[in-house]
Amino acid sequence: MADNQSAEWTAVCEKFRLAHELSEIESKKDPENNPFRSKYKARDLLKEIHCSLKKDFEEEGEVDNGADSESSHTVDGEPGNDFGKAYAGDSPAGLRVARLAVLQYHLGVNHIETEELSAGEEHLMTCMKLIDKCTTTRENVSLFIQARNQLGILWAGRDEIENAQGFLEIAESMYLLYMKEDGQPPLDLQDFFVPEGEESSQQEKTRRFEMAYTHTLYYLAQVYKNLQQFERAGQYCHSTLQRQLEYKQFVPLEWAINAATLSQYYITKTRYMEARHCLAAASVIATLAGEIPSEAAAKESEAEFEKREELLQKRAEIARCWIKYCLNLLQDAKKLLEDNVGELDSDRQEELKRARRNEEEEKEKGRKSAILFGSSDTFDSICSLEEKVSSMLPLEFEEARGIFLVGQGYVAQAKEYFEMDGHVTDHIEILQDHSALFKVLAFFEEDMERRCKMHKRRVDMLEPICKDLNAQYYLLICRQLQFELAETYYEMMDLKLAVADKQDQPDVHTIKKFNLLCSSSTRYYQMFLDSVRSPEGKFPEKLEDDLVRPALVAKFRVARLQSKLISSNPASQLENLSLSLESYKFVVQYCEENPEAKNVVETELELSVEMATLLPLKINRIKSTMASAN
Repeated sequence: MADNQSAEWTAVCEKFRLAHELSEIESKKDPENNPFRSKYKARDLLKEIHCSLKKDFEEEGEVDNGADSESSHTVDGEPGNDFGKAYAGDSPAGLRVARLAVLQYHLGVNHIETEELSAGEEHLMTCMKLIDKCTTTRENVSLFIQARNQLGILWAGRDEIENAQGFLEIAESMYLLYMKEDGQPPLDLQDFFVPEGEESSQQEKTRRFEMAYTHTLYYLAQVYKNLQQFERAGQYCHSTLQRQLEYKQFVPLEWAINAATLSQYYITKTRYMEARHCLAAASVIATLAGEIPSEAAAKESEAEFEKREELLQKRAEIARCWIKYCLNLLQDAKKLLEDNVGELDSDRQEELKRARRNEEEEKEKGRKSAILFGSSDTFDSICSLEEKVSSMLPLEFEEARGIFLVGQGYVAQAKEYFEMDGHVTDHIEILQDHSALFKVLAFFEEDMERRCKMHKRRVDMLEPICKDLNAQYYLLICRQLQFELAETYYEMMDLKLAVADKQDQPDVHTIKKFNLLCSSSTRYYQMFLDSVRSPEGKFPEKLEDDLVRPALVAKFRVARLQSKLISSNPASQLENLSLSLESYKFVVQYCEENPEAKNVVETELELSVEMATLLPLKINRIKSTMASAN
């Protein structure tokens, strides 16, 4: 091969440039009936370059391919690995072998992209064999890493996760070692085939090298997730997102969705400061995708319509992640603050307030420096958005209300895209989250009448949907709504009962309201139980595992509600108590016939056994009173 300034070498470089253009640009225009046309053309050019280089290599005798000695063996027709003994990275022989390895790498990627995975693996392994015994230098470190990245992706695609992990972890360690020992911008794969003087700038070399390592971290995040090493997966995902922003290697909407998704992992670990930062960054970076086209523009242009739909959908998905953030923050606070009957424990509340004053502020400062996203042009916007909602568990009503209002704002935003018409399941899930926000806010409210009004808001938003939804197509959702409405009316009944207990003698209006709440709760519990019956109306002898607890709880609650109904008519009292006894007995009998259910409804069963003993005595007293009156 002529030197780097010859016309022959310029022709080789032009051929390589054309192969790259075909593969990366022209292939996107290929027709559906011939999707790999440009990739195949690129492959032919790469093979031509490879044959030419290999022929020159052999003619000049830099490695004796025909020899039998170990020091000059060949691999798949390639020069032997032992060239590495004399190759420090920039010798003529070493450079030519490195170029052959680069071509093997590109041929491997080409075959993988055209769905010829075995052939792709062979080329990548040949690339690895050519360079594996070399010293890691500026000339080959990027190739080392990118070849292993590709093999990691390949094995992950085959569900051979441990194999993928091995390749990727070596790539990671190579990067870290190189940065420790050298750290200068290494040669990029494209720079092996450019005329002298046209190499990439130092800045561009750095950008491409860092991009290769970012890909390593991204793929390792997926590997660790598949291995269920979720803590490591989260760390690698966070690092990937940080680097993508730092080196400006991201597509705004894609980055934003990944950051929002990562926030949901942090929420499961109750790491709300990290979750909030991910969500704030997601919201800010999503705006970099541009303005949402108007409806008029979307009607006139298909491209504008698609852009509008994508922007609305992704931003609504991020809004839903914000809703989950607010809801989980409130719910976790509730778990910390509630006593054994589900009410706010004031002693515990004061204890946590004191602990927060002493610890939380310092802890937040220490952790925050490690998680920051953004650059100078986005950092302020991210911080500003973070300040609108707390990342600390609320300990009193006003703090909880602030988080609730943020969550409610995102509910409105999410519903703009996920409308009932066209997005039934998503729309209802958002309404359920909205209802859950009201439910947990009510926990922090001391005034019982105001708490009752919050639960009434839940009824108002869910009841119309429940009535209109077709159970034949949405059975699971209907059951969820029926049970939630039953529980909501049940909580309202308990609150009214607590208010009534404070009165010497409840008035007629209070009694009527109380009975209405009991009846409404019973009705929805009964609708839920009826949905479990067979088409012939028979209740199953053995419930499905996921229905055991809700069905038995529904029966228990129906029993309690029927016994609570207030009536001045002894005959009505007798009827209500008899129905209540029947429901209590059902719970007891089911658990006797299905012992595995006992642990699922331990408390309800204990109370049902007790009431099944006590209620007959009460029923007999009423009967005796009625008999005496007659």
